[in-house]
Amino acid sequence: MTPGPQGVTEEDDGRAALRVDEPEGPPPAAPAGHAADQDEAYLGELGAPLRRSPFVVGFFGGLGVFIAWWLGDLVVSIGPTLILVVVSMFLAAGLDPAVRFFESRAGLRRSWAVLVVIIGVIAALSLFVVAIVPVISDQVASLSRNAPDWLDSLQENRRVQELDEKYGVIDKVREYVAAGDYASGIFGGVLGVGLAVLSALANTFIVTVLTLYFLSSLKTTKGALYRLAPASRRERVTRLGDRVIEGVGGYVSGAFIVALCAGLSSLVFLFVVGLGEYAVALAFVVALLDVIPMIGATIGAVLVTAIGFATEPKIGIACAIFYLIYQQAENYLIYPRVMSRAVDVPGAVTVIAALVGAALLGVVGALLAIPTAAAILMLTREVVVRRQDAR
Repeated sequence: MTPGPQGVTEEDDGRAALRVDEPEGPPPAAPAGHAADQDEAYLGELGAPLRRSPFVVGFFGGLGVFIAWWLGDLVVSIGPTLILVVVSMFLAAGLDPAVRFFESRAGLRRSWAVLVVIIGVIAALSLFVVAIVPVISDQVASLSRNAPDWLDSLQENRRVQELDEKYGVIDKVREYVAAGDYASGIFGGVLGVGLAVLSALANTFIVTVLTLYFLSSLKTTKGALYRLAPASRRERVTRLGDRVIEGVGGYVSGAFIVALCAGLSSLVFLFVVGLGEYAVALAFVVALLDVIPMIGATIGAVLVTAIGFATEPKIGIACAIFYLIYQQAENYLIYPRVMSRAVDVPGAVTVIAALVGAALLGVVGALLAIPTAAAILMLTREVVVRRQDAR
């Protein structure tokens, strides 16, 4: 052995190097509760809970899917009620401009302005029921009485005769019209008609009450919803929300004005052209259908033109020419001027929105589609586009 520095030999140096790798001190003792003879059965300390194990994640994920499906099924089950609520809010937003008009011009408080608008709406509905409904009922009955004669006139057409000989359409329609049980056939008998009338009256009552409630508490409701936004963004959320509600109200008011123009012009034209016997009923139908975007005015025009042709070919031609001209005037003059301050939606977006809304919720969806599209476009421009431009 060669002595190293300070008397340390190479053998001692190697032993020291081996001792460095060995743990110092006594071996770890078993935890409390384990005897010395149980050390071999000790398997280690308890680890952390397996909160992210595949089983736990899968279980709670499946539970979440089940709860989401259950909640979705509940929403679908109360769908008709939700539609009534949405329609009521839509109408309340449409009547809000009238309330603000009385607030600003007449100096009335909000409660008194709402009361004036409510009384005006109820009075208008009462006058409509008292003055118009009987006339419409008489004219609808007259249309039903004259329908068989119109079918006879249609049989003079050679093409119609061929179709009738092949399928017997005219005879079946004549029997159906002569029986006069349209409502029973549609709604399923007398009991079905009664239930349909009661359901319509109940829905009308619910919509009226909810509309009045939303209209009277619109400011309070908006304030409560705006307070859900963070304080730093509450002012901007308030401005955006007010802009959306103003757009909906402007659209409802504009749609009413456009439909009123269509109804009044049709009423005057029908008296002039020689359909005065059915003028009030047909003008009301035209005005009612004109509220539906895209297809409503066309359906009303086709209906009136068909009745004109059944009455006399000259009257049918006059109706076709009148509604062709009027629809161009409405599309390019009346509608843009009335709606320019309410909604700003491109034509293609209007068509797509109306189709999607009608597919989802029928007529109600078509009515709500355009203001909803306008609100989405406005929010996209003010939030998404501006945020992208700032980057």
